[in-house]
Amino acid sequence: MTYAIGVDGGGTRVRAVIVDDQGRELGRGEASGAVVTVDDPDRAADAVRAAVHDAAEHCGFELPADCMWAGLAGAGSAAARDAVTEALDDGTLSHRLLVGTDVGAAFHDAFGSGPGVLLIAGTGSIAWARGASGDIRKIGGWGHLLGDEGSGYFIGSQAMRCLTWSEDGRAAPTAMTDPLLEFCGVGSVEDLITWREAASKAQVAAVAPLVVEAANGGDSAARETLAAAVQSLVAHVEASLEATGPWSGSAPLVLWGGLLDAEGPLHSRLGTALGHLDVRLEHRDLDPAMGAAMLALSRLEDSAPKRQ
Repeated sequence: MTYAIGVDGGGTRVRAVIVDDQGRELGRGEASGAVVTVDDPDRAADAVRAAVHDAAEHCGFELPADCMWAGLAGAGSAAARDAVTEALDDGTLSHRLLVGTDVGAAFHDAFGSGPGVLLIAGTGSIAWARGASGDIRKIGGWGHLLGDEGSGYFIGSQAMRCLTWSEDGRAAPTAMTDPLLEFCGVGSVEDLITWREAASKAQVAAVAPLVVEAANGGDSAARETLAAAVQSLVAHVEASLEATGPWSGSAPLVLWGGLLDAEGPLHSRLGTALGHLDVRLEHRDLDPAMGAAMLALSRLEDSAPKRQ
Protein backbone atom coordinates (compact mmCIF):
# COMPACT_ATOMS: atom_id res chain seq x y z
CA MET A 1 0.00 0.00 0.00
CA THR A 2 1.14 3.55 -0.75
CA TYR A 3 0.50 6.63 1.31
CA ALA A 4 0.23 10.32 0.52
CA ILE A 5 0.25 13.59 2.43
CA GLY A 6 -1.74 16.70 1.58
CA VAL A 7 -0.83 20.09 3.04
CA ASP A 8 -2.81 23.33 3.06
CA GLY A 9 -0.65 26.18 4.32
CA GLY A 10 -1.45 29.84 4.88
CA GLY A 11 -0.26 32.70 6.98
CA THR A 12 -2.46 31.75 9.94
CA ARG A 13 -2.10 27.97 10.07
CA VAL A 14 -0.90 24.90 8.21
CA ARG A 15 -3.03 21.75 8.05
CA ALA A 16 -1.82 18.32 6.97
CA VAL A 17 -3.68 15.08 6.25
CA ILE A 18 -2.29 11.59 5.64
CA VAL A 19 -4.27 9.20 3.40
CA ASP A 20 -3.86 5.68 2.07
CA ASP A 21 -3.95 4.75 -1.62
CA GLN A 22 -7.77 4.64 -1.53
CA GLY A 23 -7.97 8.20 -0.24
CA ARG A 24 -8.99 7.11 3.25
CA GLU A 25 -7.93 9.57 5.92
CA LEU A 26 -5.50 8.22 8.50
CA GLY A 27 -4.69 11.31 10.51
CA ARG A 28 -4.57 15.10 10.59
CA GLY A 29 -2.23 17.66 12.07
CA GLU A 30 -1.97 21.41 12.41
CA ALA A 31 0.67 24.03 13.11
CA SER A 32 1.07 27.80 13.07
CA GLY A 33 1.31 29.14 9.56
CA ALA A 34 3.83 31.04 7.48
CA VAL A 35 3.66 32.47 3.97
CA VAL A 36 6.35 31.32 1.53
CA THR A 37 8.94 33.94 0.66
CA VAL A 38 11.99 33.63 -1.55
CA ASP A 39 14.20 35.29 1.07
CA ASP A 40 13.11 33.03 3.95
CA PRO A 41 11.54 29.77 2.72
CA ASP A 42 12.61 27.94 5.88
CA ARG A 43 9.82 29.49 7.96
CA ALA A 44 7.13 27.97 5.73
CA ALA A 45 9.08 24.71 5.44
CA ASP A 46 9.33 24.41 9.23
CA ALA A 47 5.59 25.05 9.57
CA VAL A 48 4.85 22.28 7.08
CA ARG A 49 7.13 19.88 8.92
CA ALA A 50 5.40 20.65 12.23
CA ALA A 51 1.93 20.01 10.78
CA VAL A 52 2.97 16.77 9.05
CA HIS A 53 4.69 15.42 12.16
CA ASP A 54 1.57 16.31 14.17
CA ALA A 55 -0.59 14.33 11.73
CA ALA A 56 1.80 11.36 11.83
CA GLU A 57 1.84 11.32 15.64
CA HIS A 58 -1.97 11.37 15.81
CA CYS A 59 -2.29 8.21 13.72
CA GLY A 60 0.98 6.45 14.49
CA PHE A 61 2.21 6.78 10.91
CA GLU A 62 5.89 6.24 10.22
CA LEU A 63 7.27 8.85 7.86
CA PRO A 64 8.23 9.27 5.07
CA ALA A 65 5.13 8.86 2.88
CA ASP A 66 5.34 8.03 -0.80
CA CYS A 67 4.28 11.47 -2.02
CA MET A 68 3.37 14.86 -0.59
CA TRP A 69 1.58 17.71 -2.35
CA ALA A 70 1.89 20.98 -0.43
CA GLY A 71 -0.42 23.86 -1.32
CA LEU A 72 1.19 26.93 0.23
CA ALA A 73 0.29 30.60 0.31
CA GLY A 74 2.98 32.64 -1.40
CA ALA A 75 4.10 29.77 -3.67
CA GLY A 76 2.58 31.24 -6.81
CA SER A 77 5.87 32.14 -8.49
CA ALA A 78 8.43 29.67 -9.77
CA ALA A 79 11.11 31.28 -7.62
CA ALA A 80 9.07 30.87 -4.43
CA ARG A 81 8.14 27.26 -5.28
CA ASP A 82 11.75 26.39 -6.01
CA ALA A 83 12.94 27.97 -2.77
CA VAL A 84 10.48 26.19 -0.48
CA THR A 85 10.86 22.91 -2.40
CA GLU A 86 14.60 22.99 -1.78
CA ALA A 87 13.98 23.77 1.90
CA LEU A 88 11.53 20.85 2.26
CA ASP A 89 12.93 18.19 -0.04
CA ASP A 90 15.20 16.26 2.32
CA GLY A 91 13.31 12.96 2.14
CA THR A 92 12.17 12.96 5.76
CA LEU A 93 8.50 13.70 5.01
CA SER A 94 8.02 11.98 1.65
CA HIS A 95 9.91 10.28 -1.14
CA ARG A 96 8.36 12.61 -3.67
CA LEU A 97 7.44 16.27 -3.13
CA LEU A 98 5.31 18.62 -5.19
CA VAL A 99 4.58 22.23 -4.24
CA GLY A 100 1.71 24.36 -5.47
CA THR A 101 -0.54 27.05 -4.04
CA ASP A 102 -3.17 26.81 -1.33
CA VAL A 103 -5.69 28.00 -3.93
CA GLY A 104 -4.75 25.10 -6.19
CA ALA A 105 -5.44 22.65 -3.37
CA ALA A 106 -8.81 24.26 -2.65
CA PHE A 107 -9.75 24.24 -6.35
CA HIS A 108 -9.00 20.53 -6.66
CA ASP A 109 -11.14 19.78 -3.62
CA ALA A 110 -13.96 21.83 -5.14
CA PHE A 111 -13.93 20.46 -8.69
CA GLY A 112 -11.38 17.67 -9.02
CA SER A 113 -10.46 17.58 -12.70
CA GLY A 114 -13.80 19.04 -13.81
CA PRO A 115 -14.88 22.53 -14.84
CA GLY A 116 -15.87 25.29 -12.45
CA VAL A 117 -15.09 28.66 -10.93
CA LEU A 118 -13.73 29.13 -7.42
CA LEU A 119 -13.95 32.64 -5.95
CA ILE A 120 -12.08 33.28 -2.73
CA ALA A 121 -12.34 36.38 -0.56
CA GLY A 122 -10.90 36.59 2.92
CA THR A 123 -7.86 38.63 3.85
CA GLY A 124 -7.05 38.65 0.11
CA SER A 125 -9.00 37.71 -3.02
CA ILE A 126 -8.55 35.56 -6.12
CA ALA A 127 -10.55 33.50 -8.62
CA TRP A 128 -9.57 30.27 -10.37
CA ALA A 129 -11.53 28.83 -13.27
CA ARG A 130 -11.41 25.78 -15.54
CA GLY A 131 -13.58 25.52 -18.61
CA ALA A 132 -14.20 22.83 -21.21
CA SER A 133 -10.64 23.08 -22.56
CA GLY A 134 -9.22 21.95 -19.23
CA ASP A 135 -6.93 24.96 -18.91
CA ILE A 136 -6.97 26.75 -15.55
CA ARG A 137 -7.02 30.55 -15.53
CA LYS A 138 -6.21 32.74 -12.56
CA ILE A 139 -7.98 36.07 -12.11
CA GLY A 140 -6.69 38.48 -9.49
CA GLY A 141 -4.37 37.26 -6.77
CA TRP A 142 -1.90 40.10 -7.36
CA GLY A 143 -1.40 40.77 -3.66
CA HIS A 144 -2.39 43.72 -1.53
CA LEU A 145 -0.09 46.22 -3.25
CA LEU A 146 -1.50 45.63 -6.74
CA GLY A 147 -4.76 43.78 -6.20
CA ASP A 148 -6.88 41.94 -3.59
CA GLU A 149 -9.95 43.88 -4.70
CA GLY A 150 -13.06 42.89 -2.77
CA SER A 151 -11.06 41.38 0.08
CA GLY A 152 -10.99 42.15 3.78
CA TYR A 153 -7.84 44.16 3.15
CA PHE A 154 -9.64 46.13 0.43
CA ILE A 155 -12.58 46.84 2.74
CA GLY A 156 -10.36 47.90 5.64
CA SER A 157 -8.24 50.17 3.47
CA GLN A 158 -11.26 51.80 1.85
CA ALA A 159 -12.92 52.36 5.24
CA MET A 160 -9.86 54.26 6.45
CA ARG A 161 -9.96 56.42 3.36
CA CYS A 162 -13.59 57.20 4.16
CA LEU A 163 -12.46 58.49 7.56
CA THR A 164 -9.87 60.79 5.98
CA TRP A 165 -12.38 62.10 3.44
CA SER A 166 -14.85 62.81 6.23
CA GLU A 167 -12.14 64.52 8.28
CA ASP A 168 -11.37 66.78 5.31
CA GLY A 169 -15.00 67.59 4.64
CA ARG A 170 -14.84 65.83 1.27
CA ALA A 171 -17.50 63.40 2.49
CA ALA A 172 -20.22 63.31 5.10
CA PRO A 173 -19.43 62.13 8.65
CA THR A 174 -19.41 58.35 9.00
CA ALA A 175 -20.42 56.11 11.89
CA MET A 176 -17.24 54.11 11.26
CA THR A 177 -14.97 56.77 12.76
CA ASP A 178 -15.16 56.01 16.49
CA PRO A 179 -15.18 52.19 16.17
CA LEU A 180 -12.19 52.19 13.80
CA LEU A 181 -10.16 54.59 15.92
CA GLU A 182 -10.88 52.48 19.00
CA PHE A 183 -9.98 49.27 17.15
CA CYS A 184 -6.67 50.74 16.02
CA GLY A 185 -5.94 52.16 19.47
CA VAL A 186 -5.47 55.73 18.24
CA GLY A 187 -7.04 58.99 19.32
CA SER A 188 -7.50 60.76 15.98
CA VAL A 189 -7.83 60.18 12.26
CA GLU A 190 -4.41 61.76 11.82
CA ASP A 191 -2.92 59.07 14.07
CA LEU A 192 -4.18 56.43 11.62
CA ILE A 193 -1.21 57.25 9.39
CA THR A 194 1.29 55.86 11.87
CA TRP A 195 -0.91 52.85 12.65
CA ARG A 196 -1.42 52.06 8.97
CA GLU A 197 2.28 52.25 8.18
CA ALA A 198 3.06 49.59 10.78
CA ALA A 199 -0.04 47.40 10.30
CA SER A 200 0.10 44.01 8.62
CA LYS A 201 -2.23 42.95 5.83
CA ALA A 202 -4.17 40.81 8.30
CA GLN A 203 -4.56 43.70 10.76
CA VAL A 204 -6.02 45.94 8.06
CA ALA A 205 -8.38 43.16 6.95
CA ALA A 206 -9.54 42.71 10.55
CA VAL A 207 -11.28 46.10 10.26
CA ALA A 208 -13.84 44.59 7.85
CA PRO A 209 -16.33 43.35 10.52
CA LEU A 210 -16.62 46.91 11.85
CA VAL A 211 -17.47 48.12 8.36
CA VAL A 212 -20.13 45.42 8.01
CA GLU A 213 -21.64 46.42 11.36
CA ALA A 214 -21.77 50.08 10.32
CA ALA A 215 -23.33 49.16 6.97
CA ASN A 216 -25.99 47.08 8.69
CA GLY A 217 -26.70 50.12 10.84
CA GLY A 218 -27.34 52.25 7.77
CA ASP A 219 -24.06 54.15 7.38
CA SER A 220 -23.82 55.21 3.75
CA ALA A 221 -20.00 55.21 3.54
CA ALA A 222 -19.85 51.67 4.92
CA ARG A 223 -22.55 50.53 2.52
CA GLU A 224 -20.72 52.05 -0.44
CA THR A 225 -17.49 50.35 0.68
CA LEU A 226 -19.15 46.92 0.76
CA ALA A 227 -20.90 47.60 -2.56
CA ALA A 228 -17.52 48.40 -4.14
CA ALA A 229 -16.09 45.16 -2.74
CA VAL A 230 -18.99 43.14 -4.14
CA GLN A 231 -18.68 44.70 -7.59
CA SER A 232 -14.96 43.93 -7.62
CA LEU A 233 -15.71 40.28 -6.85
CA VAL A 234 -18.38 40.17 -9.55
CA ALA A 235 -15.73 41.43 -11.98
CA HIS A 236 -13.51 38.48 -10.95
CA VAL A 237 -16.29 36.06 -11.88
CA GLU A 238 -17.09 37.85 -15.15
CA ALA A 239 -13.43 37.74 -16.20
CA SER A 240 -13.21 34.06 -15.20
CA LEU A 241 -16.17 33.11 -17.38
CA GLU A 242 -14.86 35.13 -20.30
CA ALA A 243 -11.37 33.61 -20.05
CA THR A 244 -12.59 29.99 -19.92
CA GLY A 245 -15.69 30.09 -22.09
CA PRO A 246 -17.78 29.32 -23.95
CA TRP A 247 -19.75 27.33 -21.38
CA SER A 248 -22.36 24.84 -22.53
CA GLY A 249 -24.57 25.62 -19.54
CA SER A 250 -24.50 27.37 -16.20
CA ALA A 251 -20.97 27.46 -14.81
CA PRO A 252 -20.64 25.89 -11.33
CA LEU A 253 -19.41 28.52 -8.88
CA VAL A 254 -18.06 27.85 -5.40
CA LEU A 255 -17.55 30.71 -2.93
CA TRP A 256 -14.92 30.33 -0.24
CA GLY A 257 -13.23 32.44 2.40
CA GLY A 258 -14.32 34.34 5.48
CA LEU A 259 -16.22 36.98 3.54
CA LEU A 260 -18.03 34.58 1.21
CA ASP A 261 -18.88 31.37 3.05
CA ALA A 262 -22.48 30.66 4.02
CA GLU A 263 -22.21 32.86 7.12
CA GLY A 264 -19.93 35.45 5.52
CA PRO A 265 -21.01 39.10 5.39
CA LEU A 266 -20.75 39.34 1.59
CA HIS A 267 -22.39 36.00 0.76
CA SER A 268 -25.96 37.19 0.20
CA ARG A 269 -24.87 40.53 -1.23
CA LEU A 270 -22.71 38.79 -3.84
CA GLY A 271 -25.40 36.23 -4.63
CA THR A 272 -27.77 39.04 -5.54
CA ALA A 273 -25.13 40.89 -7.58
CA LEU A 274 -24.36 37.76 -9.64
CA GLY A 275 -27.94 37.50 -10.85
CA HIS A 276 -27.11 38.61 -14.39
CA LEU A 277 -24.50 35.88 -14.89
CA ASP A 278 -25.18 32.30 -15.97
CA VAL A 279 -23.64 30.65 -12.94
CA ARG A 280 -24.85 27.94 -10.56
CA LEU A 281 -23.87 28.47 -6.93
CA GLU A 282 -22.72 25.22 -5.34
CA HIS A 283 -22.38 25.19 -1.57
CA ARG A 284 -19.41 23.08 -0.50
CA ASP A 285 -17.42 22.95 2.70
CA LEU A 286 -13.97 22.83 1.19
CA ASP A 287 -11.10 20.80 2.61
CA PRO A 288 -7.96 22.04 0.80
CA ALA A 289 -5.67 19.66 2.69
CA MET A 290 -7.66 16.71 1.35
CA GLY A 291 -7.61 18.28 -2.10
CA ALA A 292 -3.82 18.39 -1.84
CA ALA A 293 -3.74 14.74 -0.73
CA MET A 294 -5.81 13.74 -3.77
CA LEU A 295 -3.37 15.63 -6.00
CA ALA A 296 -0.52 13.69 -4.40
CA LEU A 297 -2.31 10.39 -5.07
CA SER A 298 -2.93 11.39 -8.68
CA ARG A 299 0.80 12.00 -9.17
CA LEU A 300 1.53 8.53 -7.79
CA GLU A 301 -1.00 7.01 -10.19
CA ASP A 302 0.49 8.91 -13.12
CA SER A 303 3.95 7.57 -12.32
CA ALA A 304 2.90 3.98 -11.62
CA PRO A 305 3.91 1.32 -14.21
CA LYS A 306 1.09 0.65 -16.65
CA ARG A 307 -0.19 -2.90 -17.00
CA GLN A 308 -0.10 -4.33 -20.54
